[in-house]
Amino acid sequence: MPRIPHFKEIIGRSPLVFVIGVAGDSGSGKTTFTNAIRQIFGPDLVATITLDDYHRYNREERKRLDITPLHPDANNLVQLETDVERLRDGRAITKPVYNHETGTFGPPVPFASKKIIILEGLHTLFTPRLRELMDFSVFVDPDAEVKYAWKRRRDTGVRGYSPAEVTEEITRREKDYETYIAPQRCLADAVIRISSSRYGKEKGEAENIYRISLLQHRMDRMIEDIDLNIDLYSLLSFHDHNFMIEFSTEDVACARMRALTFDGEMNYETVRKLERSIEQQTGVHPIAIFENRTMVTATDLVQLILSWRIIHRRIFLQDRN
Repeated sequence: MPRIPHFKEIIGRSPLVFVIGVAGDSGSGKTTFTNAIRQIFGPDLVATITLDDYHRYNREERKRLDITPLHPDANNLVQLETDVERLRDGRAITKPVYNHETGTFGPPVPFASKKIIILEGLHTLFTPRLRELMDFSVFVDPDAEVKYAWKRRRDTGVRGYSPAEVTEEITRREKDYETYIAPQRCLADAVIRISSSRYGKEKGEAENIYRISLLQHRMDRMIEDIDLNIDLYSLLSFHDHNFMIEFSTEDVACARMRALTFDGEMNYETVRKLERSIEQQTGVHPIAIFENRTMVTATDLVQLILSWRIIHRRIFLQDRN
């Protein structure tokens, strides 16, 4: 009997290019929540574009013009649309490069199309054409307190800003964020909310433990049932970490969405069956996201569930074609 190819092989052979858009403010954790997709499918199938490369002005020019990167006029969105169209067609592009350490542009680089393209940035869902080009979209929406703490650590530790410069930049950006970036949460297939853990704010920086909500529109179709099991014997006998799971229905901008919220740390076995379901659907054995881990955080779990949703969307597109 001939072997049936697994889904990863099917994606590799398919002419279809699947585009995932992740929008949100600078320093909001956009890369974190698509890491699982990169790990599951690997660099041969997945390529990521950071929209900061499509800034129109360098750092000094923005200061002189008194414009922030959050303003659409500070970005070459027309070139971005053209490049994404080419990538969807399976064609290579020459991609601009923005250097955050120097605040200047480097020489453009060749960028090949792959079967899964992830776009991460401020304006991922800003124009109608960009939204048309997305197959699945996410808006990452941390509380201001969490977001600004992350931004301070990243910009002073990685990007060479002084603490005073970061504070000034946060203040300058607030109006543009509310005007141009925040409304995109209304246009996304899923919204990820991040706030301090109910078990202590200090757990965020010290242990990467936050309260994470994955908000989604109602799912009308399912490939198969997915279980999130909790072994009560294991929980009552061995588990000594706090965790919480909550379901609610919430208003998000212009839509009412279903929210699945996690907080704290959970035993790895809590999510193992969900992980196995994704392994069976993709043919990737084993998924190594939690390799050598005994505990997983709310962030880890939402990564996995979001990956399951994205994979289902890709399966539907495969079936449709």
